[in-house]
Amino acid sequence: MSFVAELSRGGLNAVMTEFQEKLREQHENSMHKELEKLLSTTKGTEAECSRKDFEGFKQLFHRFLQVKGPSVDWAKIHRPPEDSIQPYERIQAKGLPEAIAASLNKLVVVKLNGGLGTSMGCKGPKSLISVRNENTFLDLTVQQIEHLNKTYNADVPLVLMNSFNTDEDTKKILQKYTHHRLKIHTFNQSRYPRINKESLLPVATNMGLAGENSEAWYPPGHGDIYASFYNSGLLDKLLSEGKEYIFVSNIDNLGATVDLHILNHLMSQPADKRCEFVMEVTDKTRADVKGGTLIQYDNKLRLLEIAQVPKAHVDEFKSVTKFKIFNTNNLWISLPAIKRLHGQNAMHLEIIVNPKTLDGGLNIIQLETAVGAAIKSFDNALGINVPRSRFLPVKTSSDLLLVMSNLYSLEAGSLTMSKKREFPTTPHVKLGSSFTKVHDFLRRFESIPDMLELDHLTVSGDVTFGKQVTLKGTVIIIANHGDRIDIPAGAMLENKIVSGNLRILDH
Repeated sequence: MSFVAELSRGGLNAVMTEFQEKLREQHENSMHKELEKLLSTTKGTEAECSRKDFEGFKQLFHRFLQVKGPSVDWAKIHRPPEDSIQPYERIQAKGLPEAIAASLNKLVVVKLNGGLGTSMGCKGPKSLISVRNENTFLDLTVQQIEHLNKTYNADVPLVLMNSFNTDEDTKKILQKYTHHRLKIHTFNQSRYPRINKESLLPVATNMGLAGENSEAWYPPGHGDIYASFYNSGLLDKLLSEGKEYIFVSNIDNLGATVDLHILNHLMSQPADKRCEFVMEVTDKTRADVKGGTLIQYDNKLRLLEIAQVPKAHVDEFKSVTKFKIFNTNNLWISLPAIKRLHGQNAMHLEIIVNPKTLDGGLNIIQLETAVGAAIKSFDNALGINVPRSRFLPVKTSSDLLLVMSNLYSLEAGSLTMSKKREFPTTPHVKLGSSFTKVHDFLRRFESIPDMLELDHLTVSGDVTFGKQVTLKGTVIIIANHGDRIDIPAGAMLENKIVSGNLRILDH
C-alpha cells in the first residue's frame, strides 16, 4: 500500500472517530434536555428522588454510548485459580464457635423484591405469591429470620429492596409482621426511563406511571442496589448500628437461607485479609447453561454473563465442561466496603442492554446492571461452591409444583429435601402452557401428587390430577388438542406415557 493511501486511510479513520464522537455528544445532550423536561413535570420530594435516579441513569447512558463491541476479550478469559473458589465442605469443616450470635448481630439480610408475579399470571409483587401451606415468599423469609433471632437471641434485620412496581403493595402487607421478632426496613431501587431504540431518547412524556407512561419506566436490574442503598441513608444507619455484612439474595430463591458456616468464615478472617465479597456458586447442570459464571480476567475474579459473550463463543460459554459452575446470586458483601467503593465511584458494573418490544410494537432498550458484577471491585473476593440445595428458585409453575410437593419438608420457614427421597437431585418437571398461571395450576391439582420417587414429569395440554396421585420414574402425559385427560384419584403412574385417548403405556 502506498504512503498516500495509508495516510488517507488514517485520515478517514480520524474523521470517522471524530464524527462518532460528535454523534455521541449529540445523543447525550439530547438525552439530558429530555430528562430536564421530564423533571419539570414533578415537584418536591418526588423531583428530588427522580433527580438522584437520573444522575445514575446519565452515567449509565454515557457509558453505553462509549461501548464498542463485546465488553470482554475472549482471549483474556481464564479459569479462576483453585483457591479463589472454595468447596463449601472445607468452610463447613471448621465448625462453629460458641459465640456465633455475636457474628449474627453484625449481619443484615437483604432480599431483592423488585419483581412482579406477571410471568406466573399473578398481579402485584412476586413475593406475595403463596408457595407452601398458604405461606408466601415473604412469609417464609420472615419466619427464617425470626427463628434465627429467637434461637440465638440475635438481632438480624430484614431489608427489602423494592421497586416502584412493588413498593406500595409490599408496605401494606408489612403491617402484619409488626409483632414478629425482627426489624424490617425497605428502600426503593431507582426508576429509569426506557429508551426508544431508534431515537435513543426517553419514551416517557412526563414523570407519571399511568396511562401512556405505564410502560415508560423500568427498575434497572439488581446492580442498582449499591447506589440505591447508599442514597436511601439505610447503609449509614446500619453501619452506625455495628452491622458489617449483608447477605443478598433473590426473594424467590427458597434455598437462600442464612448459612452460619459462611458467616463464620467471613468473621474469622484477620482484619487486614477480610473477604469483602463472597459469591455462592454451584455446579452447572444442563438446565443452568445460561447462568453467569466466575472467571479470572486481568488478575481479578469476575462475573461473566451470557449477554457479554461474543456470539462466536456462546456455545463454549454454555459448555458444562469448560465453565463448571454458575452464580446463584446469593452474595455476602461487606458494608464498609460498599460505602468506600461507592464514595470513590469505583464500581464499574458491565452494562446489560436488554431489548424489548412494548405492547404497541415500539422497540425500546433498557440499560441494566447485575449485583454480582461488582465482585471485581472488592478486595479478597471469593467464590464458595455450595450444595445445589442453596439454589431453589421458583420462576415457573413447574418449580412451584416441586416446592409444594412432599419432596420437601418445611421447618421454621426453610425447605429441606425429604429424607425419604433416595436421590439428592430434584426431578425434572416440565408443565405445559395450561399450567403457566398459578390460578390455572392450582385448579388442575385436587391435591399435589406424591413425587418422592419421580425422576421426570412432562405434562402437555388439558390435564387434571385427582387426589392422592403418585408419580414415579418417568411420567409423560400429553392431551392432544381438543382432548382432556383426567388422572383419577389414587392413581399410581410409574414409567408411563399417557396419551390423548387415555391409553396408558409402559415407558
